[in-house]
Amino acid sequence: MNDLVASKFLLPIAAAQPLDRAQALALAEVTDTAALMAQAAVLRDQGFGDVVTYSRKVFLPLTKLCRDVCHYCTFASTPREVGNAYMSLDEVLEAARQAAALGCKEALLTLGERPELRYQAARDALARMGFATTLEYVAHVAGEIFRQTGLLPHVNPGCMDAAELAMLRKVSPSMGLMLESASARLCEKGMPHYGSPDKQPARRLETLRLAGEAKVPFTSGILIGIGETRRERIESLLALRELHERYGHIQEIIIQNFRAKPDTLMARAPEPDLDDLLWTIAVARLIFGADMSIQVPPNLNPGVLAQLVAAGINDWGGVSPLTPDFVNPEAPWPHLDQLANETAAAGKYLQERLTIYPQYALDNAQWVDAGLRTAILQSIDGEGLPRTDDWVAGQTQPIPAEERRWLQAPVDESRIDADLRRIVARAAAAEELSEAEIVRLFRARGPAFAYVCQAADRLRRQVNGDAVSYVVTRNINYTNVCYFKCQFCAFSKGKLSENLRGQPYDLEEAEIARRCAEAWQRGATEVCLQGGIHPDYTGQTYFDILDIVRRATPQMHIHAYSPLEVWQGAATLEMPIEDYLRELKARGLGTLPGTAAEVLDDEVRAVLCPDKINTRQWMQVIETAHVVGLKTTATIMFGHVDRYRHWARHLRRVRDIQVGTQGFTEFVPLPFVPMEAPLYLKGRARKGPTFREVVLMHAVARLALHGQIDNIQTSWVKMGDDGVALALNAGCNDLGGTLMNETITRSAGATHGEGKSPQELEALILSLGRQPRCRTTTYDAAPGERQQTAREAAPLEPVVNNMEMRNGIARRRHKLVRFAVEVPAGTADDQHCA
Repeated sequence: MNDLVASKFLLPIAAAQPLDRAQALALAEVTDTAALMAQAAVLRDQGFGDVVTYSRKVFLPLTKLCRDVCHYCTFASTPREVGNAYMSLDEVLEAARQAAALGCKEALLTLGERPELRYQAARDALARMGFATTLEYVAHVAGEIFRQTGLLPHVNPGCMDAAELAMLRKVSPSMGLMLESASARLCEKGMPHYGSPDKQPARRLETLRLAGEAKVPFTSGILIGIGETRRERIESLLALRELHERYGHIQEIIIQNFRAKPDTLMARAPEPDLDDLLWTIAVARLIFGADMSIQVPPNLNPGVLAQLVAAGINDWGGVSPLTPDFVNPEAPWPHLDQLANETAAAGKYLQERLTIYPQYALDNAQWVDAGLRTAILQSIDGEGLPRTDDWVAGQTQPIPAEERRWLQAPVDESRIDADLRRIVARAAAAEELSEAEIVRLFRARGPAFAYVCQAADRLRRQVNGDAVSYVVTRNINYTNVCYFKCQFCAFSKGKLSENLRGQPYDLEEAEIARRCAEAWQRGATEVCLQGGIHPDYTGQTYFDILDIVRRATPQMHIHAYSPLEVWQGAATLEMPIEDYLRELKARGLGTLPGTAAEVLDDEVRAVLCPDKINTRQWMQVIETAHVVGLKTTATIMFGHVDRYRHWARHLRRVRDIQVGTQGFTEFVPLPFVPMEAPLYLKGRARKGPTFREVVLMHAVARLALHGQIDNIQTSWVKMGDDGVALALNAGCNDLGGTLMNETITRSAGATHGEGKSPQELEALILSLGRQPRCRTTTYDAAPGERQQTAREAAPLEPVVNNMEMRNGIARRRHKLVRFAVEVPAGTADDQHCA
């Protein structure tokens, strides 16, 4: 097929849907490399945007002995040349510890194929160490690397049977085997794979098939320039694609160009030129489509990295700050700063990844052995890429330098991805964003991260000016006893949970009244009432608590009762939700906190809070509250088992409600605080959101909700002073409340305090060059008398948490209200969204 036909027929199809076999094979006749590259780059951008990844690794050549005799290889040696047949475990661990200290996360174990079948020295060395085969030793070493250093092993062990794959899967979350070529012709006499039984294509493809059956995330690829034709390259890529379509396990395709090496049979063989390499990269992208990672080793192609990016790659593979490339020792790794600069010059951002690619790390119940899951889960963010700092919500830690730098950096918008600029422009015009568009915003990193945050802050200035608001409020959590088993909650206690942080309590009427009166005396305009769902509480209990507050402080605004409390209260009295809300309002309820939302997606709720109200029920309570004239907040508690698609769905559902009711006063992102959360302690949740993700949640909320919700709040309890300072420059305009006795986040392990005075909040606001604004719950200006009283407040009296509630508050045994989250089809596994 000539180039003219290709440009009119093949390439547009490639951009829209996968090429079939005939179309892919026809590419062998296409010589217009530039046209292929242009289409490949479009596809790559659809899948990976402006990010190019790499893995920070240590290269461990466990043995250089090999039974094969590939004609281009200098890695394989003889026993006389290497001395020791295998690296010792001590040598391996010493290198691994040094690598961990340098921030590496991968230990790449490379070795020759089954040397014990060829060399007595290998058999003897294995026997002395207590192993029968090289792969048994690999499994032992990989397990010790993980156990003693925390590095994730990636093994390149050669061809394997099912039992060997199962053995190594327990200690290595990903593995690799280069197909090199599916052409058996290359194994004939005089060809590069002659005399190498493990290079028979059928044998290598069988290993790849078995890896798919075993659910092993696998790396493979082709080696170009060793005598194969372009059609044979395409046939090799199609063989890999067929396996991936069947099993979904190939996480990356490497396009590696042959480099002639001295003292090999192919020392004088011609190397593929740059056009040949670029052609092959582009063809691989067109064959595999937008979502497959395509990698080229940067050390084999110095000086042309920008052209490789233009051809459609999205990954540089493993790069080591410690060890050389032992397979290509003549080609040193680029320094990571140099690699980042060259990637930026190509218009992309260099981002670290794990050895296991994001989609497999997130779906770890399917793809990762149980013994490795927790370590991987707690080292990744919501996209499956690695956490690269120690910041955790609720803890007193420095803000990550990288994110601080980007948030303070000027942005050259001409270098920002056009699709991202289009999405931001739509948001600024108050248009509704799709789920995919919101996900794209959450994926922003580097310059794109700065661009999204700065765009959000421009909208904040447009809507709110330079005012930063806060409310003088007191939190009153009337009980921490709860019969629901939310897996994120460290606040609620069962009656026998004294071993957990704090004891179970149930406040007396007098203590609730005292706290309300004290709050009023200290200038509060609001009390916020929430608690666990005590098994003895009924809907009447919540009526009685309102009566207590109203008698103690007639002018206090009562901000109370999550949708879960409302639903449970109504159910115990057998009242319709609307009637119950109207009665709450009649007894003095002013507004509702939009908590118990967590993430409004039942994929997440099935793991996080399976016995709690589901998404539909939460929305029903909120919409009904708005109908009866009760304003509410909207919240999201994120960064545990959720993904960016869930965050996008949550924001869209909040926006949809607001379009219909205009009842939300604010949107409040609440980053998951993991330290005492049961799900985290069980190893089944991430370590909370990263700082980048927390800031983006505020910024993306501003963009996605623009024109509907004007106020975006940041939590000083979760973020700390430095964190909220940056969030206030990324789209936020509100600091929440002074709190007075915050206990829920403290119970989860947060360290930022239980309350702040108006003076402390205003000092923080003024330090940013912004104007403090003391507000009411509904965002009116707080009365001057209240503001003055708050500034002159006396210290808080000690609180009293008693075990029983008495003196007139209704408590009676009743049939407990139960809920069941509606788990979507195909999500039966309890870690499906982690």
